[in-house]
Amino acid sequence: QVQLVESGGGSVQAGGSLRLSCAGFGSRSNCLSWFRQAPEKEREVVARFSGDGTRTYADSVKGRFSISRDSATNTLYLQMNSLKLEDAATYYCAADSRWCYSIRWHSTDFAYWGQGTQVTVSS
Repeated sequence: QVQLVESGGGSVQAGGSLRLSCAGFGSRSNCLSWFRQAPEKEREVVARFSGDGTRTYADSVKGRFSISRDSATNTLYLQMNSLKLEDAATYYCAADSRWCYSIRWHSTDFAYWGQGTQVTVSS
């Protein structure tokens, strides 16, 4: 049973940094992803980490966010730098045994989800 647990959210001023963590996925999780959802908005993909090491990012976070995976501890990270007001949201990690290329970029069709961690950005 895969149970994802996110941590690392919090409040930060614009321009600041946070690092989110997600633990609980197994070695068979070939596609790992971070999503976010702001109030009254749809959940959107932020970044993906494929089992072959490929990392992909939403245009809105390219150059500011970095996704990584520690295979030894099966922990997924999202380093968020230069945070903007519009980055404020609840962030979710998701995992699936399928390879990322078989899951459409905007799709939320992942088998496993965490409970979310809140990120607040203030001016």
